[in-house]
Amino acid sequence: MKKIFLVFSIITFAIATQAQPPAGEANKGDWYGEKITADGAINIAEIPAKLETNSIIDTKIKGKILEVCAKKGCWVTLQVNDSTTAMVKMKDYGFFLPVAAIGKTVVLDGKIELKTTSVEELRHYAEDARKTPEEIAAIVQPKKEISVMAKGIVVVD
Repeated sequence: MKKIFLVFSIITFAIATQAQPPAGEANKGDWYGEKITADGAINIAEIPAKLETNSIIDTKIKGKILEVCAKKGCWVTLQVNDSTTAMVKMKDYGFFLPVAAIGKTVVLDGKIELKTTSVEELRHYAEDARKTPEEIAAIVQPKKEISVMAKGIVVVD
């Protein structure tokens, strides 16, 4: 009986520690995933025009983080312009960002494309962001958005 309780306790602890974003302040120079530099990064505001002629772009972009997944830090949203954001996921689910990265300017290296996100996926992201049940229920339309698969991210400001 003690062994069963011990195994159950270990599993519960492991799950609880996995379901949290990494600790940290996300200071200038901190990097996540592949180590990258800011050299050659373009402003994310240029991406919508580039996606009109290319379906997928593999480049470095610079942008401001608006939101980080509160559960694990496994996705972020970036400000593109006044009315547009970009959803960023981490390649192979291989790294996460701390919630302290909200408001920071970052450079990331990755593949960028336009994608239609389903209602189910949008609701999942809203749950991860700890939105209210009313906010989640209000999501009834799929959303066409800029999607980024990041290989590496570095905090620049």
